[in-house]
Amino acid sequence: MKAVILAAGQGTRIRSIHGERPKCLIDVDERTILDHQLDALSIAGINDVTIVVGYEKEQIIAHAKQRNHPNQRIRFIENPAFALTNNIYSLWLSLKWLRGDRFVCLNADVIFDPEILVAAVRSLAPISMIVDPLWREETMKVIISGSRVLRMSKKISREDFSGTYIGITVFNHAIQERFFGKMGDVISAGRVKEFFNVAVQELADEGVHVGFTSTDGLPWAEIDDPLDLTFAQQSVFPQLAARVF
Repeated sequence: MKAVILAAGQGTRIRSIHGERPKCLIDVDERTILDHQLDALSIAGINDVTIVVGYEKEQIIAHAKQRNHPNQRIRFIENPAFALTNNIYSLWLSLKWLRGDRFVCLNADVIFDPEILVAAVRSLAPISMIVDPLWREETMKVIISGSRVLRMSKKISREDFSGTYIGITVFNHAIQERFFGKMGDVISAGRVKEFFNVAVQELADEGVHVGFTSTDGLPWAEIDDPLDLTFAQQSVFPQLAARVF
């Protein structure tokens, strides 16, 4: 199984307190969000990792190369159009490397308890999203029926939502070509500023089983802006620091 971390974004909403640094290099303890993600991937048995870089790419590459993990293989793919595109384009650039394997895709601004990922990679669904049953502001929500995610959008209301998507998705190799094709259609139409979830939604609309696993109350945070960082510092970072893996 492979992993791709989408880390090309500029993080403009948090720049006022984080400066000219990528969000994945936000300090959590003595480590960054990126360190926590790479460690979580290793705990889940995933050591073949590509990081898609763009904004301040040199900082990410230098930081990742300093890690001393004998089993983890880290590659880098550049999104030169990071300022003009969204994560669908970053993921699209990774397709050649991903083709033929199951893979997990992570937004680079998400920090989480590793057990969340361990449970997620066991899913047998063609596509599986990690979902928190609780409401979180400013994040993508999902509507679930039975074992399937029917709809995903930031516009889903609190009255209608079933859970909050945390920014991590697992893809089975059997669905790859259809998923890659959907992304290609979106990009060919010039919609390079979309999230890759629009392609997942189209597959769900066609009847593909988009499943989910739950965070089960374990800590996580998506860090987009100063309020997110404050929440993470107060409610998530201390819980992760207290855990022993």
